[in-house]
Amino acid sequence: MKSLVLIGGGHAHMITLSKLDTFISKGYQVTVIQPADYHYYSGMGPGMLGGTYEPDDIRFATKILVESKGGRFVKAHASRIDPEKRVVHLQESDEKIKYDVLSCNAGSYVPKNIVEGDSDNVFTAKPIEELSRAKETILKKLRDGPISIAVLGGGPAAIEIAGNIHQLCKQKALHQPHIRLFSGHGLMSKVSPRVRKLLRKLLVRKGIEIIEKGYVEKVANGKITLENDTTYTADIIFPAIGVKPSTIFSRSGLDIGPEGGLKVNSFLQSTSHTPIFGGGDCIYYADQPLNKVGVYAVRQNLVLYHNLMAALEERPLEIFSPGGDYLLIYNLGDGEGVFSKWFLTFSGKMAFMIKDHIDRKFIKLFQVL
Repeated sequence: MKSLVLIGGGHAHMITLSKLDTFISKGYQVTVIQPADYHYYSGMGPGMLGGTYEPDDIRFATKILVESKGGRFVKAHASRIDPEKRVVHLQESDEKIKYDVLSCNAGSYVPKNIVEGDSDNVFTAKPIEELSRAKETILKKLRDGPISIAVLGGGPAAIEIAGNIHQLCKQKALHQPHIRLFSGHGLMSKVSPRVRKLLRKLLVRKGIEIIEKGYVEKVANGKITLENDTTYTADIIFPAIGVKPSTIFSRSGLDIGPEGGLKVNSFLQSTSHTPIFGGGDCIYYADQPLNKVGVYAVRQNLVLYHNLMAALEERPLEIFSPGGDYLLIYNLGDGEGVFSKWFLTFSGKMAFMIKDHIDRKFIKLFQVL
């Protein structure tokens, strides 16, 4: 009996998870490895931090879904893949999970290599569960008086975290914090000037101080040092300096991209080991390096589902096309956002309402399944 193993229940595996019974009905064994019973939708993570959403609003019950479809759910971290023996090693036990076909949606992580010393008050956006702990810590500290909060980074995660911290404190805190956004040499440098202007305007209006005096070089015990040796202090720090693919592939001797992601071809198939596939933030798409945005993982869904089944049945594989432009909406907290698609760009309440509608519709579809 052939075996399909999935590492991670992320966005690129949603269709496959919802159709696990189609594999099982054909006699294939299916195992899903994930370190938690739930998978959180990262696009709604800042909104959970800000209090717009509760944890149950933004997560999928992966374990329940897998077991209801007749699959096996293993709550563990996949630590290494042995592509020659076709087994996945687990961090928590000596069990080895055998596979004939393997698909990886192992996600990404926020590097904390610049953080030294005490990290009790340092929080990252991944894993998403950490934002719940950050929320509790912020509110607890603000009971005793004003505090300073630093968000490190000038990209989408950083601006959304900063904006939603403002919302959280405005609505639920006894005191208001001083929020600083350390955005290197430029806020949101990869977007159009129009989008950048609207984002900056919203952040400044919320009283968020934007610091563009250089990149953060080191964080140690609440002290932030920039590359020009300027220093600041903060009571709570959020590194949001980009994400890196899971390190499992570099540990496993597979072909990887420049940042360590699983290198895949146009079939979303490992360039070095054909029984292995992948999608989402953890891959490096060799034909055209992709931005780490959820839209690509969603677009990969149907192709991954088709190709995993085709690989088990030894049929031809389907080519993945990344597609063209995609919609970008940033959640800046307080029910406000910035919308950008093609030549249409605007900010305000309507932008957030559109994002909220799209996100809730997406997550409810798979929560029902």
